[in-house]
Amino acid sequence: MKKIVNTENAPKPLGPYSQTVKVDKLLFISGQLPIDPKEGKITTNDIKGQTIQVMENTKAILQAAGYNFSDVVQTNVYLSSMVLFSDFNSVYAKYFDKAFPARATIGTQLVAGALIEISMVAYKK
Repeated sequence: MKKIVNTENAPKPLGPYSQTVKVDKLLFISGQLPIDPKEGKITTNDIKGQTIQVMENTKAILQAAGYNFSDVVQTNVYLSSMVLFSDFNSVYAKYFDKAFPARATIGTQLVAGALIEISMVAYKK
């Protein structure tokens, strides 16, 4: 059974997609941009600040669905430039225990002002 999960503590979708879709024990989180959900816009222009915002947005979504970062099994990270990788990675690593999820990191063009976007898949028994 497919269930849509939304929270006001993360940015509203910018298009025709859901924040999160839960199917059985799997949770699929759509790509999250560094948008402050209270302001409705990107409020910081450095990669560390934007990574924190994205991770806090995904944390809110995980919590709304009854999951946490230890349940995340896969992340897809999109950076506006691979030059940002080291600074991004130093922040990202702090959100997980030593059992890190599988990850792909890709350099690509993002929405204006965004340096990062992250999507996640989580699994909970």
